[in-house]
Amino acid sequence: MNKLLLSTALICSFFAKSQENNLDADKKRNLVKMNLTGVVFRNFQFAYERTISKRFGVQVSYGFIPTGQVPLVDQYIKDDDINDIKIGGNNFTLEPRIYLGRGYGHGFYLAPYYRYSHFNIDNLTYNYRSEDPATPGQKIPIAFSGKTNSNSVGLMIGAQWLLGKKDNWVLDVWFIGGHYGGATGTITGKSGRPLTAFEQDQLKKDIEDLDITLFDYKVTTDQNGAKIDLDSGWLGVRSGISFGYRF
Repeated sequence: MNKLLLSTALICSFFAKSQENNLDADKKRNLVKMNLTGVVFRNFQFAYERTISKRFGVQVSYGFIPTGQVPLVDQYIKDDDINDIKIGGNNFTLEPRIYLGRGYGHGFYLAPYYRYSHFNIDNLTYNYRSEDPATPGQKIPIAFSGKTNSNSVGLMIGAQWLLGKKDNWVLDVWFIGGHYGGATGTITGKSGRPLTAFEQDQLKKDIEDLDITLFDYKVTTDQNGAKIDLDSGWLGVRSGISFGYRF
């Protein structure tokens, strides 16, 4: 991905320089864009940027993930007894931009940003195997669902080019961005039958021992199933390519 972004940057720099005399940047200050790379992960993101001055602009973006299977889920949850995970959600990002190059939405930029994310988790099935002496080896599916929210701040480095004879087209390359914040949420699991006291204790221990690297969490259980409370630091990265129109 990094090689692709760098190659794109070099090509666009050459193309943009050939049009340097056509830039009438201070008259068209509205830019609408769509993130092309996010589509691969079912993350559809759209942005609006307003150029305030030569060196400063503000972008707001909204993204949504239709409910479906989690891409690359095996990298985060490594347990054969967990399956059928579906997730959906949305995010909002506020991003001031400081342009270091030619300005008016053109050239390299630094962008501190705030991001809010919300996720719905559905149809996560944990196949719990009872070790209660009364029901040894019985498989009990536990169906989990819930919501998580996160608030993060970060910094991104990127570059944007104005293309076409009238500089109406926009190519925005996010080289790298990182953010950190907090994530909270509750996920509730319902058992197919009432659990014995022995099974409740065992289920609690089994969930605590799962190799889930994305969150810190606390588990409580009762005869109806389990509840997972999430309260964790949240670390994320951003990179990609957006394409749009300037007017």
